[in-house]
Amino acid sequence: MAIISVSLNEKILEEIDTIQKELGFSGRSEVIRAGARMLIADNKDTDKLIGILNCVLLLIHSQKAEDTVSDIKHEFEDIISTQIHSHLKEGKCLETFIIQGEAGRVKYLLNLFKTNDKMEYVKLIVA
Repeated sequence: MAIISVSLNEKILEEIDTIQKELGFSGRSEVIRAGARMLIADNKDTDKLIGILNCVLLLIHSQKAEDTVSDIKHEFEDIISTQIHSHLKEGKCLETFIIQGEAGRVKYLLNLFKTNDKMEYVKLIVA
């Protein structure tokens, strides 16, 4: 098994330690491997999407990231039929997008949010 070096901030490291204890993982490496497997499986599921999709996209981000969300969403007005913006506690926001459009375009939008480090949570739900 290959050994790699990963840089993590203290908050993520604390969350990994919490998950390790709560779920009974043998160590931090097991938690990170499980997370990587989940990301790979999610990516494979997304790659299989074809045709016209009806879906919901959920985002959680800090209020400071609102400009980033706005910039990205304006590029996809052709597939976003509704957006609901809600304020959560601790300066966080929930965005709910109702989307209908070609799979390739939906995947592109999804990837822009998933790879943006300002997003805390990104989830696509396909009807």
